[in-house]
Amino acid sequence: MTAGWTYSKAGVNIDEKSSAIESLVTELRYKRNGLGQMVHIPGLFASLIDFGDRYITLATDGVGTKLLIAEELQIWDTIGIDCIAMNVNDTICVNAEPTSFVDYIAIDKPNDDITQKIGIGLNKGAEMSNMEIVGGEIAVLPEIINGVDLSGTCMGYVMKDKIITGATCEEGDLIVALRSTGIHSNGLTLARKVFESAELSMRDKISGLSKSIGMELLTPTEIYVKQILEITSENTIHGLVDITGGGLRNILRMKKGLQYIIDDPVKPAPIFDKIQELGNVDQREIYQTLNMSMGFTIIAPKEDAENIASKYKNAQICGRVENGNGVLLEPENILYDHY
Repeated sequence: MTAGWTYSKAGVNIDEKSSAIESLVTELRYKRNGLGQMVHIPGLFASLIDFGDRYITLATDGVGTKLLIAEELQIWDTIGIDCIAMNVNDTICVNAEPTSFVDYIAIDKPNDDITQKIGIGLNKGAEMSNMEIVGGEIAVLPEIINGVDLSGTCMGYVMKDKIITGATCEEGDLIVALRSTGIHSNGLTLARKVFESAELSMRDKISGLSKSIGMELLTPTEIYVKQILEITSENTIHGLVDITGGGLRNILRMKKGLQYIIDDPVKPAPIFDKIQELGNVDQREIYQTLNMSMGFTIIAPKEDAENIASKYKNAQICGRVENGNGVLLEPENILYDHY
C-alpha cells in the first residue's frame, strides 16, 4: 500500500508553522504603557487587552485554500461566512462577545461581482454573530496575488469576572463536543490534494456524499457565538476550545498537568471518511488536521456537561478529564502531547 497523505506531504507542516510563529513572536518585545496593555496568558485563542473593568479581545484569521474551491466553482457568496466564523469562534473561547469586525481582501484585479458576493457572506456571518462590520480594505496586488485572499479581524469584550481561560479545568470534568457543519476552513489543502490524487474534480459526485465534492467542502463554517454565550450564561464552564488548525491538539491550550481523554468521539460526517479512505490518512494525522465533526469543545463539571448535552441537539459528551498529560484519543490510544 502506498504511503498515506499527510498535511505535511500536502504542503502544510504544522510544526514548521508553530516554529515560524515563535520566531516572529520572540521579536515582538515592545510593551505599551497605560490603558490598553496586553494581558499575557499563554494559549488563548484571542488576545486580551486590559481596558478597566473589562478585557477587549482581538482575533484575526482568514479563509485559506477554501478560496481555491470557491474560485473553481465560481461560488463566492459563502466564504464570507467562513471568514467571520474563523474569527468569532476564536473570540468566544474566552467567553467574549464579538462586537466589531474589519475585513481584508487582496485581489489581483478588481471584480465587482466577486466582491459583491463576498460581501453577502460577510454580512450573513455578521448577522449570525450579532456583530457589525465597521470597516475593511481591498488591496489590488497583481504582482503578488493570483486570485483572491480574504481575512479579517474581530474585536470583542468580556467582563473580567466572566473570563474563561481553561485555568480552572480539573480532574472529573467532562468534555462536550458541538458538531461541525463539515470541514470548516482548516485542512482544505490536505482535502484538495487527496481528491486531486484520486483524479476527482470539485464538481464530481461520489458514493456516500449527498452533494458534489466541492459543495461538501464549501459548506460554511458553523458559527457558535449565540449558542456558546447562552451556554456560559447558564452553566459553570471551565474551558472552551475551537477545533481548528491542529485538530485535537487545540485542547492542549487548556490547563497543564491534566489529560484530556476523548473516549467517545463524535461519528465523523461522510466527507471525513472519504478523505481518510481515498488518501489513506492514518488516525493520528487526520485527528490533528481536521475537526472530524467536533467543531467546538466545552470542558465543564459533570452536571453542567450533562445539562448541555441534554439541551442541545448538536452536543455530545465525548470525553473526560483526568490527571496526566496531553490529549488522548482513547479508542486508538493516540497521545498528542505538544501543540
